[in-house]
Amino acid sequence: MQGAQLRKHIDATLGSGNLREAVRLPPGEDLNEWLAVNTVDFFNQVNLLYGTLTEFCTPENCSTMSAGPKYEYRWADGVQIKKPIEVSAPKYVEYLMDWIETQLDDESIFPQRLGHLQVSDDFLGCGDVRGLGAPFPPNFKEVVKTIFKRLFRVYAHIYHSHFQKIVSLKEEAHLNTCFKHFILFTHEFGLIDKKELAPLQELIESIIVPY
Repeated sequence: MQGAQLRKHIDATLGSGNLREAVRLPPGEDLNEWLAVNTVDFFNQVNLLYGTLTEFCTPENCSTMSAGPKYEYRWADGVQIKKPIEVSAPKYVEYLMDWIETQLDDESIFPQRLGHLQVSDDFLGCGDVRGLGAPFPPNFKEVVKTIFKRLFRVYAHIYHSHFQKIVSLKEEAHLNTCFKHFILFTHEFGLIDKKELAPLQELIESIIVPY
């Protein structure tokens, strides 16, 4: 199944309403390709969700990247910023999205052109993304795990700092569905360590336990 077809599969299974089925690796498919296609989609999804909050999530309102009083995230990318620094939530998200985009653009990490700059519902415009022949690197899953760990922090910040605003915008059902899909996917493939999930543990248990 080629990348564009994998996206159609995701779209079809999501449309059925069965999120557990939507996250499973399709029979006979390559795990790394499945992780890659979904990484792109979840990146787009979180980017779009956070984009609705940029006028509320400001350096004045959110001077640190936090998830409630007990959890604060500092930014480091190991290259340009090696020692973690305290930044505002919008600055953290800006650094994060730029960093993820750099990973997705790096063909030594994501060797297949997955059309990641297209919004996630434009599955049909991605073209044929198979056949370039480049293998995924040995550390590919570790890179994916770091991306998902950091994307989770955006969800944690949104739920702790901006949920009332989400409710007032009537976006809570969409946020909850996106987060449920995200958590079921990361749970299916063991992408985020349990300790990292602590800021939203009760919500996550309500998602995982029924399954």
